[in-house]
Amino acid sequence: MEEAIAAVRTFNRFYTRRVGALNQRFLGTELSLPEARLLFEIARGDKPLAVEIQRALGMDGGYLSRVLARFEARGWIVRGSGGEDARRRPISLTPEGRSVSDLIDQRQRDEVREMLAPLSATQRLDLTAALGEARTLLDPAPARDFSLRAWRTGDMGLLAARQSILYRDEYGWGRGLELNIAETVAGFLAGYKEGRDQAWIAEVAGAMAGSVLLTDEGDGLCRLRLFYVEPMARGRGIGDALVRTCLAFARETGYRAMTLWTHAVLTSARRIYAGHGFEIVATAMHEDFGKPELGETWRLELG
Repeated sequence: MEEAIAAVRTFNRFYTRRVGALNQRFLGTELSLPEARLLFEIARGDKPLAVEIQRALGMDGGYLSRVLARFEARGWIVRGSGGEDARRRPISLTPEGRSVSDLIDQRQRDEVREMLAPLSATQRLDLTAALGEARTLLDPAPARDFSLRAWRTGDMGLLAARQSILYRDEYGWGRGLELNIAETVAGFLAGYKEGRDQAWIAEVAGAMAGSVLLTDEGDGLCRLRLFYVEPMARGRGIGDALVRTCLAFARETGYRAMTLWTHAVLTSARRIYAGHGFEIVATAMHEDFGKPELGETWRLELG
């Protein structure tokens, strides 16, 4: 915990200095960073109320009122009708206010572009994923903001590492599980059949948030493999979307049935499988992962 606290504080000090957050004149304007952020919220909103802006920014009500009064005096904003309570009156930008907002937005985009220019395309992807993961870890409130994509080079190693760590931490599964995942990934890559095998990666804010693989088992049978969702991304419907996408591909490809191997302790995954019509066809105890576990084989006739 102490190391994590120190790391967050170090990054905060670096980034506030890097973006000029402590400057009285943000990006060479007459505004501070909080004032510029307030103007941005008004610009991107649909005539927001002061109470809505306060809630979104966590800003002190008195400070918010004073800044809005200054914006109004400068002719940057106008307030609509809403009774005597100024907090309930919709706020919109005037053409002058829009001009100031656009100027700040362009300067900020230019500054960030300059900051990212030395990075390669791969480094920019890494940065995007790291920032997305950090934001999701610190603000994990479920939302529907996720995307699915087909796998690409490098994904297999990442998902193998993430699943090995996840199952170690959550279920105490050790080297046997990591070996199982590594062999599955290696087999998928070595025997990949274009148009018959496939894999999908879920992302939240650019960070890997889950995966599922489909492999051809022969004779019209396919197998669902390496299905998981990151703890930070749960509650968004990602697991159901991954399985649904896998099933749609299997049906379009012409598979007659899908099978999978899972474990009784993986209750969330089992609930998704059952919801899509899979049924348990065999069970067996094993200790391949370092402790006794009940393994289950599930199957779905695709029709």
